[in-house]
Amino acid sequence: MKTQTNSFCGIADELRPSPFVISALTKLCKFIPTWKIIPTNDIIDVAFKVPEIREQIRENPYCYKGRPRLQTGHELLRVSSDLEQRLKEVTLPFLVLHGEDDKVTDKSVSKQLHDVASSQDKTLKMYPNMWHGLLYGETPDNIEIVFSDMISWLEERSAFGNSRLEGELKRGNDDSSK
Repeated sequence: MKTQTNSFCGIADELRPSPFVISALTKLCKFIPTWKIIPTNDIIDVAFKVPEIREQIRENPYCYKGRPRLQTGHELLRVSSDLEQRLKEVTLPFLVLHGEDDKVTDKSVSKQLHDVASSQDKTLKMYPNMWHGLLYGETPDNIEIVFSDMISWLEERSAFGNSRLEGELKRGNDDSSK
């Protein structure tokens, strides 16, 4: 697997390992895939704004809080790298929601998806002063704003029925047969 030095996976710069570390861990993955040695910061502290939510997550026995296994990290890197190269292939309607103060995923990748995707119906909604956990980890007022935006987006598209989607699929199929 080649090491990528630009943005991958949407991982924020503060959390992304250096290219040297990625290269070394990729090689080690062949020999010790189950070892939990990927260097990571505590994502809970940077993903969820509300301290009580962070504590709930830490106390939840079903929420994994350890370091990722080497093979898991390798696969995440491989798949997300591939996805980033294929953003143009996204043709269905989509809504991207991103907190502007997100320190887990890179908001530039959300913007890149919106800019590059071939879909005729795409929406990017950035939320000022919000973090990574938009639906769980923000204040109740912020969570309400996000849910309201999601429901509005879905309602707008539901009013059209399937005709819009069918039209987009037909146009895409017609274009590919030329």
